[in-house]
Amino acid sequence: MVKIGLIYLLLVAGLYLLAFGRDKARILLALKNGGSTLVNLLPFLLAIFALVSLGQEFLPMQWIEGLLGPGNRALALLLGALAGAISVGPPLASYPIAGTLVANGAWPPAVAAFILSWVSVGVLSLTFEAKIFSWRFALVRNGLTLLTAMLSGLLLGGLL
Repeated sequence: MVKIGLIYLLLVAGLYLLAFGRDKARILLALKNGGSTLVNLLPFLLAIFALVSLGQEFLPMQWIEGLLGPGNRALALLLGALAGAISVGPPLASYPIAGTLVANGAWPPAVAAFILSWVSVGVLSLTFEAKIFSWRFALVRNGLTLLTAMLSGLLLGGLL
């Protein structure tokens, strides 16, 4: 995992060096914007990693496996999708949580549904969406998106 991150970092640094020769001002602006984004996201990412660490130490593996494991696939898929639907934060934060779930016995399709619904279902922004579009639109969109996340989770789980 560290090797892949270092390779990616070297690739990005190489692209920055190539672009630096073409337009120094824009590259400096890009570095400033990237640094600003990192500073804004860092507290959130630290909190997510701390939460994942707490979960790894204090949530019994049997509990995660019982709720999200392959023993009750329909319930696991639904709970995974619902957990993602009520989660907040950038999608990047869902990956370490998903990794912890899989490591503790969660069924991969349920975890895939978790990630997909985190990105696509907006339970917490439902009232805002309803205000802009209508309650009917917001409920239908979120319901169909939740169902799609579950079906996609099944498909991804079958491919893995």
